[in-house]
Amino acid sequence: MKRFVVVGLGNFGGSIAETLHAQGHEVIVIDRSEAAVDRIAPHVTRAAVGDGRDIATLERVGCRGADAGVVSTGDDIAASILAAMMLRDLEIPDVYVKVISQDHARVMERIGVTETIFPERESALALGKRMSGQALLNYVRLGPGFSMQEMAVPDQWYRKTLRELRLRHHYSISVIAVHDVLTDEITAADPDAPLKESDTLLVAGRDEDLARVAAMT
Repeated sequence: MKRFVVVGLGNFGGSIAETLHAQGHEVIVIDRSEAAVDRIAPHVTRAAVGDGRDIATLERVGCRGADAGVVSTGDDIAASILAAMMLRDLEIPDVYVKVISQDHARVMERIGVTETIFPERESALALGKRMSGQALLNYVRLGPGFSMQEMAVPDQWYRKTLRELRLRHHYSISVIAVHDVLTDEITAADPDAPLKESDTLLVAGRDEDLARVAAMT
């Protein structure tokens, strides 16, 4: 079991806190809104009303030395910067920050946070990818220029095996899993199993390589 800290209980922060706690982890949350704290208290380990920018408050509720922290302070950029710095001062090795703009992300990256998350932009990218072609069924951005996608199997790949297709060699992509949409069964990629018309592939790679493969369908 790990210990996590979430500062800010909007939709993003609250959802992360509940998810982590549901997975069996210790989750400490803090927010200046008493109503937000009361709402989430039954779904986390400890919920406190307080200022996430105040290191004494954070230490009092047990944040020091947690495994990771999440900062989600809405549109208050200054608050997110200060909260992230306080979490680092409390020896929390990984700090993830929800940002509201590219400039906000650049500032957070300069102070050395582990990762910035821009939910609105990520949602727009995913929708754009899905709208651009029927081949892409789902899209998850893993980093700049790199993503994981679920895609339909091109006609010319039917009844061939992944070993025969050599997708890493020819297209620089990796197949992580195979989803049979008829049975809704998801299995690890078997290199010797022939692909079926009912299969979709969960693949990872650079965006340009994935787009090149998607264009084949």
